[in-house]
Amino acid sequence: MQVTEKTYYTPEEYLALEETAEYKSEYIDGKIIPMAGGSTNHNRITLNLSANLNFAFRQQDYEVFMVDVRLWIPKRRIYTYPDVMIVAEKPEYFDNRTDTITNPQIIIEVLSDSTQAYDREGKFQAYRTIPTFQEYLLIDQNNIYVEQFSKTGNKRWTLREYDEEDEVISLESVAFEISMQDLYNKVGKIGNG
Repeated sequence: MQVTEKTYYTPEEYLALEETAEYKSEYIDGKIIPMAGGSTNHNRITLNLSANLNFAFRQQDYEVFMVDVRLWIPKRRIYTYPDVMIVAEKPEYFDNRTDTITNPQIIIEVLSDSTQAYDREGKFQAYRTIPTFQEYLLIDQNNIYVEQFSKTGNKRWTLREYDEEDEVISLESVAFEISMQDLYNKVGKIGNG
C-alpha cells in the first residue's frame, strides 16, 4: 500500500494543525510551509524594536504585536507570522480568533538568508492587499541595513534606505524614531551593507 502526502489543505485544516504543531508554519493558498528557525541576531533585533515601540506607544492608541500573532490576508489566502506588526487603535480579529489579526498598519520583517527574497517580493505584494497597510520595514540581520517602504498614494510607494550606524529611522505613518545603534544593540558580527 502506497502512502501519499496531502498537498492541499483548507484554511480550517491548517488552523487545526497549527494549534497542536510543535513548530509554526505559514499557509499559502492551500499549502503549508514550515517557517525557518530564528537566530540570536533575529531575536535581538525583533526584541530591540518591539521594546522601543511598546515604550513609545504606551500612552498612544497603537498596539505592537510580535512573532506569535498570526496575520490573515484574505485576498491572497495567506496566514503568516510577521516579526512585528503595529495596529492603530484596536486589532481586528479574524473569525473571533485572538491569535489572528487582519488590520496591521505597519509590518516589519527581519530578513534571514532563506526568506529574504520572499519577504521582499511575494510577501510585500500580499501585504499591499491589506487596506490598513501603510508601511513596511525590512531589516537585515547580518549587516547594518534597513529598507523602509512607505505608502504615498494608491499603488504608490517610496523607498528609503538606512545603512549607517549614526542614522535614525523615522516611521512615516506614526510618530516614532529609533536609532540604528538602538535597533542593532547587542547584535553580533555585522557590517555595513
